[in-house]
Amino acid sequence: MYKIIGLTGGIASGKTTVSDYLKERGYTVLDADAYSRKTTAKNGPAIPAIKKAFGDDIVNADGELDRKKLGSIIFNDADKRRELNEIVHPLIRDMMNSDEQKFIKEGHVFLDIPLLFENGLNERCDFVVTVFVDRDTQIKRLTARNDLTVEEAEARINSQMPLTEKVHRSEYRLDNNGNPEALYEQIDRFAEELESL
Repeated sequence: MYKIIGLTGGIASGKTTVSDYLKERGYTVLDADAYSRKTTAKNGPAIPAIKKAFGDDIVNADGELDRKKLGSIIFNDADKRRELNEIVHPLIRDMMNSDEQKFIKEGHVFLDIPLLFENGLNERCDFVVTVFVDRDTQIKRLTARNDLTVEEAEARINSQMPLTEKVHRSEYRLDNNGNPEALYEQIDRFAEELESL
């Protein structure tokens, strides 16, 4: 019987690295962020409601969402973040559910969802894997990757459930404080265990 596996972590914890490696190993990984980008792409299904909620100037002249402007709003305002999530999450869920039903017939399916616990989607999974790093590493990676100040990075990290809580609520944990090889070894061990279930 194939499993639905939740894959989560904090921002800049290395979840994408884990996803990419799982795909290389032949697993199906459905990435909530990719579905989110589809819903908010130019002429995407979420754009009219986002314009209504955040104003027409949240979209550039060429019809593209101004993600930097939107990010600076939602990472500093919990109500606005909730409003955006109420627009985008149902659309993402519909797309993911449809693909999940298709792929679960062929093998295990990983649901790569940053806000898995925050949105109660862990209830739909057979079990959850959390990728984690310590807070200093998270800030360092996020400031370097997204060209953010420490304060901006902390605002983004603080907008999510603490990684320590996600780790506590997960059946499996992947420690990404070391080098990539150490992370891959943990994934390999996890995959062996998964295949023996």
